[in-house]
Amino acid sequence: MRSDNITKGMQRAPHRSLLRACGVTDDEMDRPFIGVANSFTDIVPGHIHLKQIADAVKLGISQAGGVPFEFSTMAICDGIAMNHEGMRYSLASREIVADTVESMAQAHSLDALVLLPTCDKIVPGMLMAAARLDIPSIVVTGGPMLPGEYKGEAVDLIDVFEAVGQVSAGKMSEEELDELEHCACPGAGSCAGLFTANSMACLTEAMGMSLPYCATTHAVDSRKIQMARESGEKIMELVKKNITPSMIMTQEAFYNAVVVDLALGGSSNTTLHLPAIANELRDKGVEVNLDLFDSLSREIPHLAAISPSGKHTMLDLHKAGGIPAVLKVLNDQIHAKALTCTGDPLESNFRDAEVTDTTVIHSLEDPVHQEGGIAVLKGNLAPNGSVVKQAAVSADMLTHEGPAKVFNSEEEATQGIFNGEVKEQDVIVIRYEGPRGGPGMREMLNPTSAISGMGIKSVALITDGRFSGGTRGPCIGHVSPEAMSNGPIAIVEDGDIIRIDIPQRKLELDVAEEEIKRRLDQAKHPEKQLKGWLARYSRLASSADEGAILK
Repeated sequence: MRSDNITKGMQRAPHRSLLRACGVTDDEMDRPFIGVANSFTDIVPGHIHLKQIADAVKLGISQAGGVPFEFSTMAICDGIAMNHEGMRYSLASREIVADTVESMAQAHSLDALVLLPTCDKIVPGMLMAAARLDIPSIVVTGGPMLPGEYKGEAVDLIDVFEAVGQVSAGKMSEEELDELEHCACPGAGSCAGLFTANSMACLTEAMGMSLPYCATTHAVDSRKIQMARESGEKIMELVKKNITPSMIMTQEAFYNAVVVDLALGGSSNTTLHLPAIANELRDKGVEVNLDLFDSLSREIPHLAAISPSGKHTMLDLHKAGGIPAVLKVLNDQIHAKALTCTGDPLESNFRDAEVTDTTVIHSLEDPVHQEGGIAVLKGNLAPNGSVVKQAAVSADMLTHEGPAKVFNSEEEATQGIFNGEVKEQDVIVIRYEGPRGGPGMREMLNPTSAISGMGIKSVALITDGRFSGGTRGPCIGHVSPEAMSNGPIAIVEDGDIIRIDIPQRKLELDVAEEEIKRRLDQAKHPEKQLKGWLARYSRLASSADEGAILK
């Protein structure tokens, strides 16, 4: 066992002395040491209940013969960080989470890990660490938040963001907004739609790194506590069998995750996170890139219209059969023999599953859309690719042509939208918000929510930043190369015609190639005064098409 490094032999007497100070007994010195990585915090709704989850995990570990050691890592709430400087730290925090888990596990010679994330960057950050360490690991995602209810309709956080635009457009009163604000987020859990947090939880289960039904079992459901305890017991089995993440997160497992992502219409941010996790396993021959998403999106139909792509919530998905039911529908499209953290193949996780509501989980014969939820667009405006959540785009906006309205930051764009500078048919361009240029690749939820709330219909938005998983409409992000890396988006001018063709996967700037080259040669990029972690991140971050990993 790895923990023998700190428990065995005369020279480890000082180490054992320190462990005894923590309450470790003689008998426990011979047992596996299991790290419980807890991202609990009081300021993130998805994480406020994780102390209870951690206690259940530790009980399961102890009863199965292990010694649990809980430690903490960070968690940022994207909703609270949205539309101000705090959002620059969100994507960057993924690397800190991964490094924290790696550091704690390596420094203390832990034999295995149970990982407790819920929200956007914490799930992929912990999976990156698990892949990097390659010691037995299992994930217990904290679960979705229950939907709120407003005037008899299910609501979530995105309704509040969009309501701000409705108030600005005179379509809702401030009193109504206040009422919605008070009921949209009723308690613990990740926001109730298929946004980034819940998308990543679903893909974690699809990859086999969490127990069946973990992704959709809600934060306030007692079954989540039972599942946490079962996961604590299960990690001991993985230790005994020496089943490590590289045996579970294989190329086939990532393939399965992309298939499920496309079938569900998950967040476009998955195109950042899955490649980043796969990058930790590149020495095992694993690779995930935009081409994989694009090729599969043409084959895998969109089967579930979960908010923001539709009216259903994560609670509806859970009641309809959860991820096991989705996998069962996709049985012929996935690698069903892939190993999971149960110690059994993926097919054993969905063998007894049933779709109990075909209005929520559609059949292959009656999909919501014929193609998957995400499309990858390329062209002279995005030579290395860009990403759109096509499942959330109305049919009349799948193709669009219009003049560019250019902004050099999210704040400028939001102000311009509220000031009435954006007109029907415009293509809003928000640049210098990429991984390096932002830095931190902020989510553009405020501009998109403002557009939706104000009822501006025939408008598209393009950015080298990214979008919240709650974004809907013709919003194209991750434009690569980004403006700060002298990508063509840096030289777009007001009035330039931009053509978008999602079915044909095209994103084109109607400017001659010679003129684009001339403008790029003369381009001057804004200088930002950076310090601390963001300065380092800006120097090290790769482009969005590579997962915004650090190099």
